[in-house]
Amino acid sequence: MQTVDTASRLGLRLDGTGAWFAVHSASATSVTLVVPATPAHAELRVPITPDGTVAGVWSGRVDGIAVGDPYHLLVDGPDGPRHDFDPERPLLDPYARGIVPSATTPGGWTSVAVSDDFDWGDVPKPMTPLDRTVLYEANVRTLTAGNPDVPEHLRGTYAGIAHESTIRHLRRLGVTAVELLPVHAFTSEQWLHGTGRENAWGYNSLGFFAPHAAYASMPARDAGADAVLREFKGMVRILHEAGIQVVLDVVYNHTAEEGRGGPTTSLRGIDGANAYRWTSDETDPAYFDVTGCGNSLNTSHEPMADLVIDSLRYWAEEVQVDGFRFDLMAALARNAEHAFDPDHPILDRMRDDPALRDVLLVAEPWDVGPDGWKTGAFGRGVAEWNDGFRDTVRQFWLTDIARERREGSPQTGIGALAGALTGSRHMFGVDRGPLAGVAFVTAHDGFTMRDLVSYDTKHNEANGEDNRDGTNDNRSFNHGVEGPTEDKGVRTHRQRSLRNLMGTLLLSAGIPMLTAGDERGRTQHGNNNAYAITDDTVWVDWSPIPEAESLIDDTAALIRLRQAHPALRPSRFGVEGAVTPSASRMTWYATDGELMTRERWDEATHRALQYFVESTPEHEEYDRVLVVVHGSGRTRDITLPRHDDVESYRLAWSSERHRDHDRQRPAGTIFTAYGPGIHVFEIR
Repeated sequence: MQTVDTASRLGLRLDGTGAWFAVHSASATSVTLVVPATPAHAELRVPITPDGTVAGVWSGRVDGIAVGDPYHLLVDGPDGPRHDFDPERPLLDPYARGIVPSATTPGGWTSVAVSDDFDWGDVPKPMTPLDRTVLYEANVRTLTAGNPDVPEHLRGTYAGIAHESTIRHLRRLGVTAVELLPVHAFTSEQWLHGTGRENAWGYNSLGFFAPHAAYASMPARDAGADAVLREFKGMVRILHEAGIQVVLDVVYNHTAEEGRGGPTTSLRGIDGANAYRWTSDETDPAYFDVTGCGNSLNTSHEPMADLVIDSLRYWAEEVQVDGFRFDLMAALARNAEHAFDPDHPILDRMRDDPALRDVLLVAEPWDVGPDGWKTGAFGRGVAEWNDGFRDTVRQFWLTDIARERREGSPQTGIGALAGALTGSRHMFGVDRGPLAGVAFVTAHDGFTMRDLVSYDTKHNEANGEDNRDGTNDNRSFNHGVEGPTEDKGVRTHRQRSLRNLMGTLLLSAGIPMLTAGDERGRTQHGNNNAYAITDDTVWVDWSPIPEAESLIDDTAALIRLRQAHPALRPSRFGVEGAVTPSASRMTWYATDGELMTRERWDEATHRALQYFVESTPEHEEYDRVLVVVHGSGRTRDITLPRHDDVESYRLAWSSERHRDHDRQRPAGTIFTAYGPGIHVFEIR
């Protein structure tokens, strides 16, 4: 097969008097592009013919189509158990850059011709170094839907994220990148339609090039797909002007066509035999589904891999986004035999494509298929969600503290938390370094941080599945009362636990990711799977209540500390006996100020350490910090260590609310920890 620059050929490309159109199907016998009648022209029906130079590509000229015109495909082909052709069924262009509800087909969708023109105003991408990156995962709707400072008609939209009040909050926090839950055009699953509910997260893509129209403001939606795209680009430009990057959560592992009985909207009707993964049974073939969503995109079929790469190029170059987080990325890296391959060609293309060389690539490193958990396996150029960090941090600060209260002693020692703090070397290896891991305590799925400290069990009744959905392994602790309470003691303990979780996240090596609203104590009322909840029970609450404002201040202070101290954000792992630039040298002390002994690492009754960390300068000045971790509810005196050239320590931040932050404490003196806490000392 000849090589073709599909990004410049496939899809619809306007040129002033019409457009060139191309689509790939290895199985079709005819393709027709239909432009319904508009006030400007009668209906257009244009036969699209085999390209003649590239196998499987169909192309043709469409005169008269213009910006704003809807269009669809009609595709015919052979019968067979893996085919689903219907020459009368309208289909979406897989490369459509505009997708809106169909005006003629109830519940259907149509492609729309849009313009690529946009005035970027010479605003550059921020290009934030990875070690300084702090991600902020957000849903377009829930982030600003409840923000009274955003005009009502812009709340819950792209324009709402670009509003000055949202930008002001993001800059107050100090986050460097907004990671948006899926914004590719999506729809709700059929079974949700049947219950009168809708997909609130967007993990059900209709197409990989068009922004989701329902997230645009009503004026843009009324103006059409072209205005929706302009609003999205405008959001990117304004965030870039503020120095904030835009990362997209992308869903390429499956589509909204679901299983064999699902709606056929695009790929299945164009070339379903090759678009999706199939079992090897030739007499009764079925989809080989590793996503749990009915189908899995077949990235071992080169045109499907092209589709993914072309989409990434489009968003990175023409829409100027700065990175991508890949939902169930293990599914994309499965080979023709459906086995995970860390050297899969699609991964190499992502790493090496010039258009993607400077963008952030983050894997959700698993799927639900055989041998699907692949954290640590993605290799160079791809960072990975570190679920081990999540579980370790929750266990240490919540589950173990709860057990100490009940039984007198926790279950685990300090060793696992120390590994998480320093970048999970055991998971990612020396060659990849700590920036291979994205550290997180919460994400869109699961408890919010507030709910982690307020509920022992999930409360998903609102999802309509009798509380069966969602994980039971939450590693949470309600601190004595399930749910909301006016008990001041419980509220105080919860606030300290929130600070411990946030502090560990933002003081750890790796790339930290916050979930929107955690910085102000957002609750989902114990729902750990709010995928179909769209009302104000899941919106970020922007009320200026004291507890929320206090936690925002703590989050911002921690991010400032992180940015000020390169020792806390190494780019490499050090190697014993060698000086490694941009690594951190670590010295571990026990509570008595002496070096940690092997026995104390895993003693469940010890659970305390002092982490003296020094940078190895490469791009910044030499730096050193002392982090003290005390993982027990018991009061403990801690002797601040004597270390080379250290005269004294100044408490820069504490989750315990110590009164004398600015006092210099000579090395060798006592610091008293009154309960579970994390403390950061700057060094003189």
